[in-house]
Amino acid sequence: MNLKNDLILRAARGENIERYPVWLMRQAGRILPEYRTVRASLSGFKELVETPEKAAEVTVQPVDLLGVDAAIIFSDILVVPEAMGLEYQMVESKGPYFEKTIKTEDDLKYAEFNFDVEDRLSYVLEAIRITNKELNGRVPLIGFAGAPWTILCYMIEGQGSKTFSKARKILYQNPTLAHDLLNRITEVTIQYLKAQVKAGAHMLQVFDSWAGILGTEQYAEFGLKYLDRIAREVNEVPLTLFSKGAFTSVEAIARLDCNTVGVDWNMDIATIRKNIGETRTLQGNLDPCALYASHAEVERLTNNMLNSFSSKRHIVNLGHGVYPDIDPEKVRTFIQTVKNYELK
Repeated sequence: MNLKNDLILRAARGENIERYPVWLMRQAGRILPEYRTVRASLSGFKELVETPEKAAEVTVQPVDLLGVDAAIIFSDILVVPEAMGLEYQMVESKGPYFEKTIKTEDDLKYAEFNFDVEDRLSYVLEAIRITNKELNGRVPLIGFAGAPWTILCYMIEGQGSKTFSKARKILYQNPTLAHDLLNRITEVTIQYLKAQVKAGAHMLQVFDSWAGILGTEQYAEFGLKYLDRIAREVNEVPLTLFSKGAFTSVEAIARLDCNTVGVDWNMDIATIRKNIGETRTLQGNLDPCALYASHAEVERLTNNMLNSFSSKRHIVNLGHGVYPDIDPEKVRTFIQTVKNYELK
């Protein structure tokens, strides 16, 4: 199917664009009343993720209601550890919770990797197929997965954490176990991402949400090594790597075989562009909290960000996911400001 709007794909590949493409992380849901209506008709977040027709419906909503240049499939990074054998629950107002965790080599029985990924995660793949039918070529569809380091954090901690000290402790006390688990996660993730492409994803993003809790050397050993393998093996469509908080590793990430490097709102675009040159597209990086400002201020801050770009190799986004209590009208102001901006 030919895409009517392939702006984001051209930007990712470094091809000519007439304006910057724009989308938002966590755009499928959270801020939209229409999403909350669908969510309320089900038992909770997990049922929504695991019901392809409903997941597809909320994936398409921001395309219809906000005018973004790409859809991102409604799912969760934790479907991978669950497929591997660690079931999770999404606890209201608290986040994910795993009853079982990985503490020792014996616990690796909860980290299977020799299984049919397409079968166990068929509900995500079906959601991708349904979504593409609904989109009918209007915009590309982005598939995604969590980075191995971030997935390891949840598999060891069993829940979110401010420090992820249990996961970090393993790196010092039992690095062999950490690498074994990271290898297993990486193997499944590669198969999962390839399956998403096969199902119809036009672009992929790997989220390393907890990259910033590691120092430069540790992230090179326990993070980048596995992102490198993913980037080398998953090359069917443009790939974005987003390592939140990994300030000192951006240049190393840009040397990996990806199209786009995601940057958070604490990273200076001009400095990063100067250091990595024109070899990669950048994605980001307005502070999500900027959308709490007045409409005029959102427009001013967005234009300031756009003015800081020195290259057409840019996909506009927030520096992290949109927060659930942000006014959708402020999001529309952000998106429209990007669309109105004249490329120099």
